[in-house]
Amino acid sequence: MTLVKMLISRFAKEPAFTSRDAAVFFRKEGVSPAYRNLLLHKLVKQGELFPITKGVYTFRQEMQAVGFAFQPFYYGLQDALSLRNLWEQETAPVVITPRRVRTGVRKFLGNNYVVKRIDRKMFFGFSLLKYGDFWVPVSDAEKTLIDLVHFRQPVSEEALAGIKKAIRKEVLEEYLKRVPERLAERMREKLKMKK
Repeated sequence: MTLVKMLISRFAKEPAFTSRDAAVFFRKEGVSPAYRNLLLHKLVKQGELFPITKGVYTFRQEMQAVGFAFQPFYYGLQDALSLRNLWEQETAPVVITPRRVRTGVRKFLGNNYVVKRIDRKMFFGFSLLKYGDFWVPVSDAEKTLIDLVHFRQPVSEEALAGIKKAIRKEVLEEYLKRVPERLAERMREKLKMKK
């Protein structure tokens, strides 16, 4: 089996892998770092391998693979509304991570995705959803609403109505105890809740 086929059979089912993962894999095969880098470069140039960000690759032409370059992460904000069927609009992936990374709009396969950073204390409120043949972490309705308010994102009446239907009041109350008091106040104001 050629090295390319070995690499594909090892990583093609993964949403993403790092150059470090490839280094560990190739070290077992006795491949030099220079040849490994050349091989990855050649696969990217041939359009068989796709770089998500520096040192992170995927064999998938799938936008929802981008988050795996920023682990730990979850998909949130408008993207979570789409993934959880809380509104009908399609959106660019929104990756939320506590890692110290450059935030803002990035490109993958010619399409935009957004990376946002969140404090570790606010990194909660998500679960895994099946997406194609892999699982992705997505914020639940309660945390999505908190993040929309936290990041000061506009929320249409249609979206807010969908979120309100999906919200579990006891879960929201628990989450509001975990966020900064000013954010909890803004949330209660948004939902017209009493303390």
